[in-house]
Amino acid sequence: MQLEREDLTAVGHALASAEGSVAPEVAATRAAGREIANRRPAHSAAIARPPIAAAAAAAARVRVPALLEEPQAASITGPGAGLASLFRNYSALTTRGWQLLGASIEEIEHGSPLAASFARANSALYIESVYDGHFDLAQVAKALHMAYEMLGGPSAFAGKLSQAQVNALESTYSEATDRLHPHVGVRLGS
Repeated sequence: MQLEREDLTAVGHALASAEGSVAPEVAATRAAGREIANRRPAHSAAIARPPIAAAAAAAARVRVPALLEEPQAASITGPGAGLASLFRNYSALTTRGWQLLGASIEEIEHGSPLAASFARANSALYIESVYDGHFDLAQVAKALHMAYEMLGGPSAFAGKLSQAQVNALESTYSEATDRLHPHVGVRLGS
């Protein structure tokens, strides 16, 4: 249990170090989300590209702390491993989703009819990727809270990971902060 506490402490500090790059991505995704959620523009020209480009750029700037990257995360024990996985999934899904969505818009607007058709047919997958990434990010607070309590709470962590630090992380990585609504219901450019 002591090793799991140490790993959870390290993961908590890694999550805190990533907050500065996560907040702009969440804000940019919320702004761009209004362009893609439940919309049926007559053609892609009705889609405002700057918010989508801004979200893609913000997602690309999300910093995954070294501890949470795959090679180092393999050594994390206990519930800290799950938290590292949630964060990595969030980063990968949103970055790739926005990148592919931007490419889809380009194909819809400038590609051959066949390429535009393919882009329209698959754009929902890319939008879902962004939503899934934010769902994973929103699960961090719950998972952290449960892990902290399961491993003994404030007294067991002896000040290395305080309740105040956990509360701050729960505020940043919560459903209220990070989950996207409304959920997407249509394909882009359809």
